[in-house]
Amino acid sequence: MAQVAVVIPTLRRPESLTRALRSVFAQKGVEGHAVEIVVVDNDPAGTATAPVEALKPVSPFPLHYATAPHPGVATARNAGLAATDAPLIAFLDDDQEAGPGWLAALLAAQARTGADVVFGPITGVAEGAPAWARAHLDAFFGREGPQEDRLIDKPWGCGNALLVRATALPGPAPFDVAADQQGGEDDVLFARVKASGGRFGWAANARVSEIAPPHRATMAYALRRAFAYGQGPSQEARARGDWPGVIRWMAVGVVQTVVWSTASAGLWLLRRPARARAMDRAARGLGKVLWAPMFEPRFYGAQELARLERLSPSGA
Repeated sequence: MAQVAVVIPTLRRPESLTRALRSVFAQKGVEGHAVEIVVVDNDPAGTATAPVEALKPVSPFPLHYATAPHPGVATARNAGLAATDAPLIAFLDDDQEAGPGWLAALLAAQARTGADVVFGPITGVAEGAPAWARAHLDAFFGREGPQEDRLIDKPWGCGNALLVRATALPGPAPFDVAADQQGGEDDVLFARVKASGGRFGWAANARVSEIAPPHRATMAYALRRAFAYGQGPSQEARARGDWPGVIRWMAVGVVQTVVWSTASAGLWLLRRPARARAMDRAARGLGKVLWAPMFEPRFYGAQELARLERLSPSGA
């Protein structure tokens, strides 16, 4: 049985999937660990079959192909877990490229900290972004943390994370499929981990690059995501039945929206690159106000597949 499985969910991105897989093949320092790779094809047309079959002969680790034909981010993650019995699960997104010491650094940090979930840094790469917004978008798609391995207070996202199956991934389907279309499945999971006394860790040297595809390397996409992130505090308060908390977050959102919208307008007139950050903060503020499910943007699953179908009606 494998000790650690690298799970890569994918939806019709054969080129970036190939890049992600080759980066896993190049891992160093994991000779003492039994490693396997699971690719989860979230496309009903099965478009990940060809790249996986083409790369199997050159993979230094067992490479498995699993299907999750109902498009959805939580469904895909659950299918990846069902395809392996490994006690440690490392998630890598199909638009990410791991550095050669990535997996070894995650494993070392988990052993050192004893954390139930370990996260690593991400270098965002927003190729093709407008020059004035490039620095903001690179940072938006990335994440940074402490300079050393240690326990941390808050969780990040599942992309570039190592999870201890027994404590962080309870049951056969720990990711909530209600989040299939809009995302946030990892937020719900990690909230449960924290509530049960679980611990989060940071692996300073487990770096990956996240290469944003052209349709995401835009301020329009980033602002939709910022709006969704802003909805989080209000939605979490609502889920707890904390209506005073909802009202408090909405009030904070109103102030943020007014202040940052005014700032972004002025910076836009002055053509300053800082307007990108101001727009981001205004969108997050508005999300706190318009937190109801009817306003939730959808980024994954059926909507993403429909977008891809419009670009390539033949499914190629």
